[in-house]
Amino acid sequence: MHSIERSETYALGAQRVKRIGYGAMQLAGPGVFGPPKDRDAALAVLRAAIEAGVDHIDTSDFYGPHVTNQLIREALHPYPENLTLVTKIGARRGEDASWQPAFSREALTQAVHDNLRNLGVDALDVVNLRIMFDTHGPAEGSIEEPLQVLIELHQQGLVRHIGLSNVTATQVAEARTLTEIVCVQNHYNIAHREDDALVDALAAQGIAYVPFFPLGGFSPLQSAALSQVAEELGATPRQVALAWLLQRAPNILLIPGTSSVAHLHENLAAADLELPAEALEKLERVAA
Repeated sequence: MHSIERSETYALGAQRVKRIGYGAMQLAGPGVFGPPKDRDAALAVLRAAIEAGVDHIDTSDFYGPHVTNQLIREALHPYPENLTLVTKIGARRGEDASWQPAFSREALTQAVHDNLRNLGVDALDVVNLRIMFDTHGPAEGSIEEPLQVLIELHQQGLVRHIGLSNVTATQVAEARTLTEIVCVQNHYNIAHREDDALVDALAAQGIAYVPFFPLGGFSPLQSAALSQVAEELGATPRQVALAWLLQRAPNILLIPGTSSVAHLHENLAAADLELPAEALEKLERVAA
């Protein structure tokens, strides 16, 4: 059993959270759709995360849909005072499990109320506006119209803090002229480093950066290089990838997901893995 009680922290909304948290997406069924194969196991992972010191859980009501939020409520409600729940809106699931944009005023408002109901809270700690101009990655375009809806929900007291997901640096800058942004959640890892400049800019501004898919988009050669470093350090490739992110910048917060208690503790152990200079040099070549 691994504990992260002494891990470093960083500001996220109203609280400081451990720099390694938990992403609940994998608790839903295959393709993040439908119920989990083992409901009791899903509940056990959530409870084990809290027992290990996790105080930041990432979720969304379009995971399932509704499934992960209902599991979180069943496992953890009433929530620990130090727990920050981060959700996201801006998408919905089709009956065929497709991911579809949901940017209308009605859709965004309904999504906030769905999250409130299924999580069993009066206000959401942090809500990320997920931009869906392109489902495969960030794409330019003004986000003012949907963001204004979220700002109004914040003013109504339903949302405490606002973040962004799947966005460009230009969209982050636009959003910050309209409201305070507490976090940005994009695809970023050792091999996928288009956001390098954005990570550093946000660090200078005291804004959290939350990368998803820490092992997503690797080529076989890149995976082999990562595995070699992991073997040399007596760690797993996933632990090395997570440790690299923690050492990359102080504002990076991790949300690795799993439906296994064993894998949860394996992921959390990355918080104690210090990568030596030689390993960092090899990992820098992974992106190249």
